[in-house]
Amino acid sequence: MKPNDFRKLSSALKELTPHQRQVLMDRLQPAAQASASYQLVETRMTGKPHCPHCAHEQVSRWGFANGLQRYRCNACRATFNALTDTPLAGLRHKAKWMDYAKQLVEGTSIRKSAAAVGIHPNTAFRWRHRFLSLPNDQQAISLAGIAEADETYFLESQKGRRQGLSRAPRKRGGKASQRGLSAEQTAVLICRDRTGNTADFILEKADKAHIGAVLKPLLAADVILCTDGEKALAAVAKEMGITHRPINLAAGQRIVAGVYHVQNVNAYDSRLKEWMRRFHGVATRYLGNYLGWRRLIERHDRDISSDDFLRAALGIDGVQHAMGT
Repeated sequence: MKPNDFRKLSSALKELTPHQRQVLMDRLQPAAQASASYQLVETRMTGKPHCPHCAHEQVSRWGFANGLQRYRCNACRATFNALTDTPLAGLRHKAKWMDYAKQLVEGTSIRKSAAAVGIHPNTAFRWRHRFLSLPNDQQAISLAGIAEADETYFLESQKGRRQGLSRAPRKRGGKASQRGLSAEQTAVLICRDRTGNTADFILEKADKAHIGAVLKPLLAADVILCTDGEKALAAVAKEMGITHRPINLAAGQRIVAGVYHVQNVNAYDSRLKEWMRRFHGVATRYLGNYLGWRRLIERHDRDISSDDFLRAALGIDGVQHAMGT
């Protein structure tokens, strides 16, 4: 549109009725959402972009493709854009990504997300796990001060599989065939310190060897570890030579010396389990993505925005600063 035509259009806006203004706003909203998605993606190249293929810093702008600025490396001559080497590379309908991120914020089902955004359910499923790929890897790599650790269990699930099932299918959500711990339960170790840094690990077995393998690199030498006294955790703490404060919950003990407890990690576990119920069972092979999803929400104090979620999916989320603290 020519500048003069745009000025005329802008002047005509003053004459619109309230209803006409609302109709115009409704029609402009999708364009605004599309613009927001593209602008956020391009922020990955803010500063001095480098080649994702050879890491060379001398690159040149190389036109546009699919709505994104392209670049060419002056060294290896490869071309790339802001999505190259990200989990979202190759996905279509970028204009709808911000709307889809909103569905992830709200924790809606695959079918509801697809209907809300205007995509096929298969696309919504594929997008969910692409969007969650990086959040799955973003967690604390070190806990210090007073830390708490506890095990929780999720029902083993082969949801989505049509062949090769190792047991008869359960009804939606389902329950284990026997009470207590069994091969039908997947163990997850959750660890948190008092600053909110969180790490969780899906364990092949909830024994000393498997727990020690993940705890030893995580806990600082001067950490004080609070647990419910579980034997494997106690054995690992002893082997590491760290201070261990067991809390005997079975005997009604809740806090020791006014500061040592496991209320922090237990509260996190309760929020995680309550939030997971909406999915009516999660396939074990995707459990890590859901754990990362919840950690992302918690890192934003349970007030995450669509913008925050899309940033995390692209690897430009500010939460990465917390990964080493």
